Amino acid sequence: MVIFNGFELLCEQALPELNSTARFYRHAKTSAELLSLVNDDENKVFGVTFRTPPRDSTGVAHILEHAVLCGSRKYPVKEPFVELMKSSLSTFLNAMTFPDKTCYPVASQNLKDFYNLIDVYLDAVFYPLITANSFKQEGWHYDLDAVDAPLVYKGVVFNEMKGNYSSPDYMLNEFSQRSLFPNTVYGLDSGGDPRHIPDLTYADFKAFHGRYYHPSNARLFFYGDDDPGERLRLLDSWLSAFDAIAVDSISTLQKRFSAPQRLMRTFSASAGESAADRKAMATVNWMIDQIPDAETDLGLGILDHILIGTPASPLRKALVDSGLGEDIAGRGLDDQLLQPMFSVGLKGIDPSGAEKVEALVLDTLRALADKGIDRMTVEASLNTVEFRLRENNFGSFPRGIAAMLHSLKTWLYERDPLAPLAFEAQLRSLKTRIAEGEPYFEDLIARNLLDNPHRTTLALQPDPEQAEREAVAERQRLDAARAAMSKSDLVALVEATQTLRRLQETPDPPEALATIPTLALEDLPRRNKVIPIEVTRAVDTQVLYHDLATNGVLYLDLGFDLHVLPTDLLPYVPLLARALLETGAGKHDFVSLSQRIGCATGGIRPQVWISAVRDSQFAAARLFLRAKAVPEKTAELMAILRDVLLAARLDNRERLQQLVLEEKASKEASLVPGGSHFVDMRLRANLHEADWAEEQISGISYLWFLRKLAEGFEKNWPTLKAAIERIRSLLVNREGMLCNVTIDAASWRRFEPELASFLADLPSSPVAQSSWQVGKGPSCEAVTIPTSVNYVGKGANLYRLGLRPSGAADVVVKYLRTTWLWEKVRVQGGAYGGFCVLDHRSGNFTFLSYRDPNLLETLDIYDQTPGFLKRAEPDQAELRRSIIGTIGDIDAYQLPDAKGYTSMQRYLAGETEELRQRRRDEMLSARVADFRAFADALAHLTSHGRIVVLGSEQAIREVNVQRPGFLHISKVM
Repeated sequence: MVIFNGFELLCEQALPELNSTARFYRHAKTSAELLSLVNDDENKVFGVTFRTPPRDSTGVAHILEHAVLCGSRKYPVKEPFVELMKSSLSTFLNAMTFPDKTCYPVASQNLKDFYNLIDVYLDAVFYPLITANSFKQEGWHYDLDAVDAPLVYKGVVFNEMKGNYSSPDYMLNEFSQRSLFPNTVYGLDSGGDPRHIPDLTYADFKAFHGRYYHPSNARLFFYGDDDPGERLRLLDSWLSAFDAIAVDSISTLQKRFSAPQRLMRTFSASAGESAADRKAMATVNWMIDQIPDAETDLGLGILDHILIGTPASPLRKALVDSGLGEDIAGRGLDDQLLQPMFSVGLKGIDPSGAEKVEALVLDTLRALADKGIDRMTVEASLNTVEFRLRENNFGSFPRGIAAMLHSLKTWLYERDPLAPLAFEAQLRSLKTRIAEGEPYFEDLIARNLLDNPHRTTLALQPDPEQAEREAVAERQRLDAARAAMSKSDLVALVEATQTLRRLQETPDPPEALATIPTLALEDLPRRNKVIPIEVTRAVDTQVLYHDLATNGVLYLDLGFDLHVLPTDLLPYVPLLARALLETGAGKHDFVSLSQRIGCATGGIRPQVWISAVRDSQFAAARLFLRAKAVPEKTAELMAILRDVLLAARLDNRERLQQLVLEEKASKEASLVPGGSHFVDMRLRANLHEADWAEEQISGISYLWFLRKLAEGFEKNWPTLKAAIERIRSLLVNREGMLCNVTIDAASWRRFEPELASFLADLPSSPVAQSSWQVGKGPSCEAVTIPTSVNYVGKGANLYRLGLRPSGAADVVVKYLRTTWLWEKVRVQGGAYGGFCVLDHRSGNFTFLSYRDPNLLETLDIYDQTPGFLKRAEPDQAELRRSIIGTIGDIDAYQLPDAKGYTSMQRYLAGETEELRQRRRDEMLSARVADFRAFADALAHLTSHGRIVVLGSEQAIREVNVQRPGFLHISKVM
């Protein structure tokens, strides 16, 4: 056995799929395992993962994930994680709790910063302070202001999970998983059930760390262009302090059911809804045997795409076409578990319709297994999955972290960590089997689904009394706890509450903050990264071209100017966008068009983009069709785009009705998880034309529009058909279009004539811009939803108030997010998040909170912000950290397609390179005086700001009792 820097090399192999060399090691002293991927990706990744199987639903793994980042042996500050947020150039900085594991990944393009992140994270997981107060803050605690005050629960995770439990979609997925695994860790909620979180004791919390956070239970991961030898040396310096121990952390297998089961659960629905309006959800769920090999793993992933991956997929289409519900439900294949699961169903169904959904799912699968899956459907899914694997594009999510999570599918369960990453041989084998006529996917359906008795059908029913019942139960539990306390206990609890708040409010001493490793300003590039852009024209159309290496993929964005539309047509835009691709075109029906797209391209998707134009009240607003293909398929890509633009079957009434219902269900499902986003859109809708248009197209106004459209679809159909036909006639005009192309120069020269030919076939007419009249809403608005947490926003347009913050204001905003708002709204207030946003293009500034137990208290914190900034005396170290963090935000890592799209956005918004560089210079030279200047700006917002709240009806009405008429109530659900 050869040991190098404390590690034994177990295997080494080329991994061309990731352009990497993979080395798999075991640490000689502790048996910790390391997967080291060496490549030329500058976005370096490190991660450490522990198997953390919970024993109950108290959320201990989740709370510990938060708490280990609240101070450690080497970094004894309250929250090293927040200090890194302030001062790092990280491209990823977070931690994640899964049903049976906890991951701590970081990423950075800067080597020094990368090592700093690793150092803080390793000290956090192996040597955390995890004090009683960090447990109270991040988990739960009794909060008591005075002996005679109400006793309440507070805690960041407690309120985060209250938000999750207010989301019907979250509960559907959670209950679906639990139904299949009643006797294993997957039958518990590792995130924490709010009813059980208060059962967790500090002693059990500490013991959980001692049990699982040890190198012998660790899986370590590196990826990128850093020195592979230094990786070993660095890790050995940490691990060698430990001895190997036995850690019992492997999840047990769920014993198979002998027969399928049916279950019913409930979710909280609005008490104001009529019985006819109450819609239920249902899923049919299977537990699949442990996947025996990498080929089956890949095959199941392709089968998942075949069945439900596109709107034209046979199982998805059968469910939507049935008319039983409004949109598909379930998470499909989840292969991140010891025993994978497959879940599919419908939302928006009749409360008694679960058995019909079950029958439809089984009948459809049986027909596919017996009669065979359409050959073109299989080919399209094979091509789509292969394109995704080769492109290896996860947007802003680092490729290295995606690779780590993929490897853990096997690695976590003592199997080969490289098997999920090395897909070439498996893909080649599958293609051969399919080409030879083997009914491979039909056999997978029969073996894993139809002949598998380990199946559950879950009905999730709306219950208008559930929220009140849960609130009463929580109140009774708190009252019982209070009744069991003596007077001296209550006095002690008041003192403990005050002590915790005092600790939260006390700044870290400078000497402790100085321990956090950071960069110097000299380590930062002084110049912005410039993305190449060439502005040209082709056949009356503006073309933007970006000469970037894209690994042989053409990225094409076709942009249609929404400003040619009158205001009454704006809410129809998302429906038209989907209808172009999802109703059929010319001789191709909906299914064959989807197959054609899947076989020839890497995908075509619509995206609406709206932004303020710099120094203007005018909005740049475009509907994009975003397409990608390999160069040899670009001719077919352009033929498809020509057909969808000129010959989409916009008179497909049945399909349009389905799109309306799907859009409505999707927006309703996103209200609770995306509450802050909806508040922000509604808040900004009165502040700038761009934000008003965005809210009409994707905000709460759009949801109301969809509900009205769906409720009277028969009557509304002629209006809908005429509207989308009118939109197409106005948008599909090459004189008003924009083509954004990202590809290398040689490929661009070959593609340019194809683009010109395509444009020549499109209609051409002079472009006439419409005038949009921005609506006015109430100054203080509340929108009610069935939830036990709130989303609280306040904002104003600083430019309208005569204020022009410089680029240094971004440094102040970063400082506010990571100090005042983090500490007041999250740490002390118990919300899951508190932040603020400044848009330099529009001048809009907004305060926002996420999953917040408070309402008026949070608004008061917003109003106290100018005073905080006036008092703030950040020293040079604190100022430097905020500058570094701000530069890290604007220097975010991007893949080539994202660079091309970003460059186009800047061009359309009037954001020149000179302007961007001036802002960067202002950030780099930020001073304390800039904090004072921004305080003055926010003082205007305190008195002129608009307020929008999304929250529970009870919380909002209580506010109006305290301040009569303060909030204008608009009901949503």
